[in-house]
Amino acid sequence: MHPISSKIEPAVSKKNFGFDIGSISVNTVVLDPENKVLDNRYDFCFGRPFHVLKDILTDLVTAIGVENIGLIAFTGTGGKQASEMLGGCFVNEIISQSTSVSKLYPEAKTIIEMGGEDSKLIFMEHKVVTNKSQLSDFALNTLCAAGTGSFLDQQAKRIGVSIVNEFGELSLKSENPPRIAGRCSVFAKSDMIHLQQVATPLHDIVAGLCFAVARNFKSTLGRGKKFSKPILFQGGVAANVGMIRAFEEVLELEKGELIIPNSMPPWAQSAQYFTLLKIPKRPISTKGWRLWINFFPVIKRIKNT
Repeated sequence: MHPISSKIEPAVSKKNFGFDIGSISVNTVVLDPENKVLDNRYDFCFGRPFHVLKDILTDLVTAIGVENIGLIAFTGTGGKQASEMLGGCFVNEIISQSTSVSKLYPEAKTIIEMGGEDSKLIFMEHKVVTNKSQLSDFALNTLCAAGTGSFLDQQAKRIGVSIVNEFGELSLKSENPPRIAGRCSVFAKSDMIHLQQVATPLHDIVAGLCFAVARNFKSTLGRGKKFSKPILFQGGVAANVGMIRAFEEVLELEKGELIIPNSMPPWAQSAQYFTLLKIPKRPISTKGWRLWINFFPVIKRIKNT
């Protein structure tokens, strides 16, 4: 857990909160009324996203105070359910990402997003009338684990390599990554077993996996479409330097044509944090949230006993 920073001054103004509830993590952002980022946190949820969300909310109330909580918004795979339980506003992931990217990275024409259980390809176009970029098309991969962060995580565990840092750094040592099937995890496993049997160096196998995911993404989601440059790469997989290299080579990109968000940790899916940018400026029902807040003092006392 990464506690909310003490640098936030609770008495200055109401704070707005955005939550991205995914399959691997719960990402939180704290914004001021002008949508300036005050703080953010990234928490692994280990299959229990709503338990983690409860802990995060407890920390928020403790650090900021009930009276200073303003708007609340949710996105991600668990966002809709969270909004139904707690109130607040739910914003679709595609809308959330495209809107925030148009504000944070207006030069980006293509967005590659890879999370734990799905991946997305989003195309942006520049409107001369508004002088802003906006969503023009998108494609999703939600039916198969191949081509997602969980695919890499499963294969990394199988060969005994840590996915956090070791996996990506190890792949950079490979000069000639072998061909591994990326369309299906079963076929990928078969290819990996064969490579291990013929004594293929581990760094080559790891690099082969990265390139397999990149090629699978291009063919499955791209389907012959042009990946206009520059391209923004975000999501948890964007923290993997091996995947960055793979996309640069598979998409034949020059230096600087693949943008990795640097305003926040890349694994934190920075664009999705700006869910609140899409909230209409009107009162939002937060009955569930307020109900939870009313029970907070009781919960706090129980924890302290």
